[in-house]
Amino acid sequence: MRLCFLVEERYRHDGMPREVIHRLAAWGHQVDVIRPGTSLTRISDAVRVGSHDAWVLKTVSGGPGLTLLEAAAAVGLTTVNDARSIRGVRDKALAAAIGHSHGLPVPPTWTAARAETLAEIPESAYPLVVKPADGSSGRAVRLVSSPRRLAALSPELAAEGVLIAQPYVPNPGLDLKVYCVGGELYATECPSPLGPHRGAGGRRVALSAEVAALAAEVGAVYGLDLYGVDVLLGPDGPVVVDVNDFPSFREVPDAVARVARAVLDLARGDGARAPVQGAMAVEAVAPVGASAPVPATAVSGG
Repeated sequence: MRLCFLVEERYRHDGMPREVIHRLAAWGHQVDVIRPGTSLTRISDAVRVGSHDAWVLKTVSGGPGLTLLEAAAAVGLTTVNDARSIRGVRDKALAAAIGHSHGLPVPPTWTAARAETLAEIPESAYPLVVKPADGSSGRAVRLVSSPRRLAALSPELAAEGVLIAQPYVPNPGLDLKVYCVGGELYATECPSPLGPHRGAGGRRVALSAEVAALAAEVGAVYGLDLYGVDVLLGPDGPVVVDVNDFPSFREVPDAVARVARAVLDLARGDGARAPVQGAMAVEAVAPVGASAPVPATAVSGG
């Protein structure tokens, strides 16, 4: 098969997708790589009918890669995930609206193009979690305790573009990250990015039936096949706080091979919207590391 990966410079040396590209090439597939943030791309050559069996996106939320992926979808090429589904989760305000409309347990969400308009949120909603609508990897997530604190943060928030704000969900200080790959679910507990131990490693845990059902529902609602869900275990049950179209998958056992197989299945049309099954596990798993260089053919730049 011939595949095209859109890889932002930030992820150039990451195990995901670097090692996945390497594995696919080792299996005999041709993998072209476009770096949309740094390359000049002749779009009429790169995006055309029959050019590739599938396009795969791994870029930052606000990066230019999504435009190229949508262009590929527009000419009828297969994309992993569906380009419209990716758009639905990359914009966190849009993702919240979609989740609410389908009855997912998503916190009440305000959105504002200007930081100062967040001051209109009632004091009863505090403390608030405020973050960029196009944020990723926990970037610029802030816990705001009061309207006075919000006012103090306003100059910083003004640089973040469109923002969303949600009431803080009381929790044990751990985020539950659930990954779906190849129709199976895996989970890990990680310290909250709002807590004192943010950035520390996680450990794989068993999934409860309730959270597994919720994660499967998230995939169906947003139309995703390869994805991650951040869940908080709040006082009223699990709450969805983020959805990612191509997360790290680092806590998934044999993640590189599993993701590579899932990409091939989706490219063939064998894996789209496959039934999701829970995968039970409790042991800790080391992150996927980088190894050999990627034997990929660069379509443009590199």
